Amino acid sequence: QVEFVESGGGLVQPGGSLRLSCGAPGFRLDDYAIGWFRQAPGKEREGVSAISESGGSTAYADSVKGRFTISRDNVKNTVYLHMNSLKPEEPAVYYCATLVPEWRSFIPHGSWGQGTQVTVSS
Repeated sequence: QVEFVESGGGLVQPGGSLRLSCGAPGFRLDDYAIGWFRQAPGKEREGVSAISESGGSTAYADSVKGRFTISRDNVKNTVYLHMNSLKPEEPAVYYCATLVPEWRSFIPHGSWGQGTQVTVSS
């Protein structure tokens, strides 16, 4: 089982930016497409962004296109989510996960980490 470690969350004002990081100590992420997900209180977890094994292809939910950028550094075994222009309705716990082979479907498989909390408030 992969144990993901997400970090980089925090409090940011509307319109602000954050960079989230996803690692998995002892597990090579570059064999997998990776997705970022988020879950707001009272809502289902939703897929936000995904990246192929090599990092050459990416996908985004319509709600974050043009504002979020996913990237990966396979040397550092880390996947990032750069979030710009954050909106007041986007506070959530953000998680990363491995994806099924049809990774553009945003279907996760495997275990979840603890996530990292993102709060957007003035």
